[in-house]
Amino acid sequence: MPRISAQEFEHLPLRVHEFLAGVPLHDVWAIDLPRARSGITLDEFLRMTSSCLLTPPPIVRMLLNIRLFVGRLLGCDREPSPTACEPFATRLTSADRSRSLAPAGTRQGLFRVVYCFENEQLLELVNRTAHAAALSALVETANAYHFYFAVYVRSVSRFTPVYMALIDPFRKLVVYPSLLRAIRAKWNKSFGTV
Repeated sequence: MPRISAQEFEHLPLRVHEFLAGVPLHDVWAIDLPRARSGITLDEFLRMTSSCLLTPPPIVRMLLNIRLFVGRLLGCDREPSPTACEPFATRLTSADRSRSLAPAGTRQGLFRVVYCFENEQLLELVNRTAHAAALSALVETANAYHFYFAVYVRSVSRFTPVYMALIDPFRKLVVYPSLLRAIRAKWNKSFGTV
């Protein structure tokens, strides 16, 4: 599953570029999905797959359970006070709120919805290790769909860069490729292959 450059990603007409201006883009991945028909939206795909694309495959669940266990032991997963780390949802404009198909703050597993547009969804996770956002976007082309998965990380302490460096190999070698393979499988199951 290919990582793509930030420059390529930033040329896409997505709200997230302006919305998270100033928040570092940690990395971005993209996969091609077969074009069974035109007009498929991310929202339609989410509805057909129980609205959570970030449902982890078994190997990822195992790594996540280990991470959550260690996080509970060390107290890393408690959310900081709202004054210590302002949620991204505070950046929403009234136009963003009216366009969003899900209210800000709605829980999706470990994440909270920031916004969910027809072809773009932003989720966030805030704890004592990082303030992270996960973007899913679907772009239709003449021959295929491109699914983009981007991760933004804002430091919440001096430990954030160390933490991200520690988990990077797992994220890049196991977690994201597994999630993207699962997304492709869900797509093929939902819309068939060409």
